[in-house]
Amino acid sequence: MSRSLLPTIGPRVPQVPHGDNRERLTCPDCGFVQYDNPKVVVGSVARWQDRVLLCRRDINPRKGFWTLPAGYLELNETAEAGALREAWEEARARLSLQGVLAVYNIPRLSQVQVIYRAQLLSDDVSAGLETQEVRLFAWDEIPWGEIAFPSVRWALTHDREAGEATTFPARTNPPGETGDYGESTRPQK
Repeated sequence: MSRSLLPTIGPRVPQVPHGDNRERLTCPDCGFVQYDNPKVVVGSVARWQDRVLLCRRDINPRKGFWTLPAGYLELNETAEAGALREAWEEARARLSLQGVLAVYNIPRLSQVQVIYRAQLLSDDVSAGLETQEVRLFAWDEIPWGEIAFPSVRWALTHDREAGEATTFPARTNPPGETGDYGESTRPQK
């Protein structure tokens, strides 16, 4: 970190705190250590019968591309409540969560994504403030070339693999994939 960008009060001295193994900003006045930790994203693969809910993004990054209803977990919010909130905010969708489908790691963004499998309580969905449009897609209708992020492809594929099961093991990144944009957005064969 450039010294010119460091604050003049509070945590401002980069050092390895006692008992730690990496450099962190610390306050020389009180000893406070600032821990910058990953962001948690929560979302869902929400189904209505044999169709899955996708949202066309109206914000960057990847404006105009299709994604799952998902976003950052808020302070003091459970992961379940966050997934339900995101579905409502982005698609005016009411859900019943069926369990954790996957936990994905996106190290280049310092993100951990917790994606639930969910059932829509109604097919009455509509675009929220961050969404251009919403649609329910059958598997063969999914616009694979317009999927916003690799983790959306992973989640859709993992949901399909789970089939009609009511219990299923949580998945993670496919082998060798880290969520970089250069990775395919088409489903794995």
